[in-house]
Amino acid sequence: MTPITMPKLSDTMLEGTLIKWHKKPGDKISIGDVIAEVETDKATMEMEAFDEGVIADIVVKEGGVVKVGEPIAMLDGGTSAPKKAAPAAAAPAPKAPAAPTVPGVPATPKPKPAVAADGSRAKASPLAKKLALERGIDLSAIQGTGPGGRIVASDVPQSAAAARPAASAAAAARIDVPFSGSDKKIPLSGMRRTIAERLLASKTQIPHFYLAMEIDAGPLSRLRKEVNSASEASGTPKITVNDFVLLAAARAAAQHPKVNSAFAGDSVVEYSGVHLSVAISVEDGLVTPVVREAQNLSLRGISAAVKDLATRARGKKLKPEEYAGGTLTVSNLGAYGVDSFYAIINPPQAAILAVGAIVKKPVVDSQDRIVVGHRMSISLSGDHRVVDGAAGAEFLATLRKTLESPAALLL
Repeated sequence: MTPITMPKLSDTMLEGTLIKWHKKPGDKISIGDVIAEVETDKATMEMEAFDEGVIADIVVKEGGVVKVGEPIAMLDGGTSAPKKAAPAAAAPAPKAPAAPTVPGVPATPKPKPAVAADGSRAKASPLAKKLALERGIDLSAIQGTGPGGRIVASDVPQSAAAARPAASAAAAARIDVPFSGSDKKIPLSGMRRTIAERLLASKTQIPHFYLAMEIDAGPLSRLRKEVNSASEASGTPKITVNDFVLLAAARAAAQHPKVNSAFAGDSVVEYSGVHLSVAISVEDGLVTPVVREAQNLSLRGISAAVKDLATRARGKKLKPEEYAGGTLTVSNLGAYGVDSFYAIINPPQAAILAVGAIVKKPVVDSQDRIVVGHRMSISLSGDHRVVDGAAGAEFLATLRKTLESPAALLL
């Protein structure tokens, strides 16, 4: 019999929760059949069969948590797919930039051929070998999750540093937390554990600096009202303040490429396209799905893309390539009534933009009169190894100019 093992469905996945079985003992399966639904640290995804045969036994019941590579079922008469590279959902996205080395870690030398424990070359799909070569990753350090331990594309981390075991936040800072019998102790979910590890690495390895500006949001508020009146009349979806901000940020980043960059150990990568990571709150934390080539989209185009990503993120239906390869993150807490804040950089990106609510406040106009104004706070957290204060300030100045004369975003 052949074991069916838990596949690696994202670059940060260490374990998965079996949400639902689509097959039962005695069922015949073919290569590519959807056999189960698995919840990773970022999404609920369909798991495809790598082999064909008959399900002999279900090892892990629904609700069980399994580490990557461990068996979840047994297959009788299994025949491996020799060229099956990865689950369909784990295919690499076109146009997504390869992530550079995580900040603070030296670049890894060119990878050596993968060698198994017995000294022979380890098995890897052609796509896995290609990705490993592009990302500077040694395949001998990777445990394959494909048939017979074969290394498939989804096993290859996004960066060389990601291939190294990451110290968890709990391990890095062991703190005795007192609690009594009446307190509730909630185990970390896969998503919350990943958030803890990435943000700890960001704050300890990236030299953050912060800039803030206040924007006159009066013109933006008036234009949005006009646009949405027209949308209501035509039956098209309404435009949010965040839609304006996202498009303005993407176009500003295209003009200031240092903000749309990443630190790669011995070099800085300046991306050719602005792939916006949009921070979206979900039940157990935060996800950052990516809007590709955002600088080339229209206002309605970016609005539709974000609405679709947010809906599927909250339903845990995102594919791995939809939250990978972002080059700049935007986090907007204005809808929660937050006036201003500073965000933590999403590694390996070099900057993150934080956006607050539009608030009414007394301001001095051009004729030195005190009037009621609409103001919005924006702030930039930058990686000082990549972005200097002047470069960050120029980016914010361009963003402010665009948002204070927002009609250009309709073109």
